[in-house]
Amino acid sequence: MVDSMSPQGRKAPTLYSVAELAGVSHQTVSRVVKGETNIRADLRERIEAAIAELGYKPNLTARALASSSRHRIGAIVYDFLEVGPSRFVKGASDAAKEAGYVLDIVSLDPRDENGIEVAISVINPHDLAGLLVIAPSDPVLALIDKVGFSMPVYVESEAQDAEAGSELTQNHRGMQSLVEHLLELGHSRFFHVSGPLGWHAARSRVSAFDAAILAGGAVSVGTLAGNWTSESGYSAALSIPLDAGITAVVVGNDQMALGVLAALSERGVRVPEEMSVVGFDDIPEARYFRPALTTVRQDFEQQGRAALGRLLALMNSDDGPLPARPQTELVVRASSGPARA
Repeated sequence: MVDSMSPQGRKAPTLYSVAELAGVSHQTVSRVVKGETNIRADLRERIEAAIAELGYKPNLTARALASSSRHRIGAIVYDFLEVGPSRFVKGASDAAKEAGYVLDIVSLDPRDENGIEVAISVINPHDLAGLLVIAPSDPVLALIDKVGFSMPVYVESEAQDAEAGSELTQNHRGMQSLVEHLLELGHSRFFHVSGPLGWHAARSRVSAFDAAILAGGAVSVGTLAGNWTSESGYSAALSIPLDAGITAVVVGNDQMALGVLAALSERGVRVPEEMSVVGFDDIPEARYFRPALTTVRQDFEQQGRAALGRLLALMNSDDGPLPARPQTELVVRASSGPARA
């Protein structure tokens, strides 16, 4: 028989037992657990002390699932099956769950303006606590700007960050680190395969590439725009002028870099002995490319967590510091080497 006072037999503490120990109402305890900020400091301290003493662990997921739409957050995302967006959404979803919310996800194709309108019409009528929008391209951002949402909205958009005078974006810092790495290896003549220029990330990376080339006293022989796919990288690399003295190709993402590597191999160019190739994002497969790809690592899950945290700050009218976005990291592998003499 299990002793009712033993750890095995003791009932799990509840919201009401925390309220009784802290000497407050259960509604006040609930507000603290949900993360509301407009609670008197002395009450918050008593409640947090009671939670710690009792070992109370709120079942936030069950609460959110059983509650009304006040505990639902909408998310309009893109290319959900791609590595970056899927990891971003996972981070945002985990952060929402930890805060007691369920994340309702609507996926869209940012290249399809009709699809964007449908995605917004699907999610806007719902009574949500907040909305997280990933706006990677001009059409998405333009349409979002026209919509009158009835709930707090946080738009994750590099274009808006730039307009607000934010410090260098992740894309800018990451591209700068790639070019500086190649400059240190003695490269002076570069070629860039960018993403589609309707995308904010692609434009930011092109701008950072041009700025870093200029600052390093190097030369950009040219830029061709792909569409983020390996096929477009392959096609672009078939057009790289091999007689222009180019020793480094900077590619806008890892998938396009895979196509660049394939095309250069077919053209008899040895990487990195004759031409270095670098990518961006550090997808899981990048280390298994041949040669293994030098790239910039982005922590997409932490980006998603930070974005969700910024939305929660809007929802709670929190004027404190916003959650910081994670920094990019240069990952050096075999595809980059010293410039040929």
